[in-house]
Amino acid sequence: MTQKSTDPALQIVDARRREMAIEHLLFGTIRFVAQRHPELLDALDASLDHLWDKGPDGERDDEAVREVARRFVKSLRAER
Repeated sequence: MTQKSTDPALQIVDARRREMAIEHLLFGTIRFVAQRHPELLDALDASLDHLWDKGPDGERDDEAVREVARRFVKSLRAER
């Protein structure tokens, strides 16, 4: 693991890389579990109404966050 940077631009790059890595690992985990328990995708779909954007008030868009999650679930369904 690399040392944390104090440069704001590098902090953004590091955050993006962490987000991509976490997204990949989480997506793979959900795929693995959903292959064995297809009802998981229905449960995830049903939970999306409770998902919200934690960004600052001027940037918050709860529905945009839910749409990203819907696309993930849809792509997982397409793989079955």
